[in-house]
Amino acid sequence: MTNTAPGTRPNLAYHWTPGDGPAIVFLPGYASDMQGSKALALEQWARANGRAFLRFDYGGCGQSEGAFEDQSLADWRDDVVAMLDDVVKGPTVLVGSSMGGWLMLLAARARPDQVKALVGIAPAPDFTDWGFSTEDKMAILQTGRLERANPYGPQPTVYTRRFWSSGEANRLTFGPIAFDGPVRLLQGMADPDVPWARATHLAQLIGSADVQTLLIKDGDHRLSRDSDIALLIRAVEDVSSRL
Repeated sequence: MTNTAPGTRPNLAYHWTPGDGPAIVFLPGYASDMQGSKALALEQWARANGRAFLRFDYGGCGQSEGAFEDQSLADWRDDVVAMLDDVVKGPTVLVGSSMGGWLMLLAARARPDQVKALVGIAPAPDFTDWGFSTEDKMAILQTGRLERANPYGPQPTVYTRRFWSSGEANRLTFGPIAFDGPVRLLQGMADPDVPWARATHLAQLIGSADVQTLLIKDGDHRLSRDSDIALLIRAVEDVSSRL
């Protein structure tokens, strides 16, 4: 555990694998944690190749302290930045899954000299805008929370007014996104949560000339099959080789 911001943020649980840099940092999706198959597969690859690697749980998620419904997107962005400052302390490749893809862009903006490359897996920046119907947004604003059936687990997924408002305040895809390093975006075309056109739109907005989007025709949102993870590892190897 690490106390990333005494008195302001919960203690965060993390696993740090020392090794050569730039360090690979995995950022999970919404209501997810560091125990997912992609994070563990990347950690195994990093250890086999002597690479520094970090996986961790945002505040209120997984093994970290805090209540999930008290968290906001900005809070989780601050958790990412704190881990970069307090644990990694050097050049970094961010790998963001779904909402983690939004956080990686926000963290890259906050630490432009440290974040050298990005790999997005069904990245979902601004999903508080395009991922909710007008009725959903009104329900969140009026009642303070929204529950949705969770296709990945038995418990419903909860969205709060605090999180939604924070997301709206940190939208990125309304204009150019300043980032000059290599970027790889992996997107399933059968993804029910993130329309694949979002990935190509994001690629257009990122300032770097070294941006590649890989569309997997039968890929779902999680992209956690063995073949998907092999593509992810190749993407991480690719951006790392260009640094």
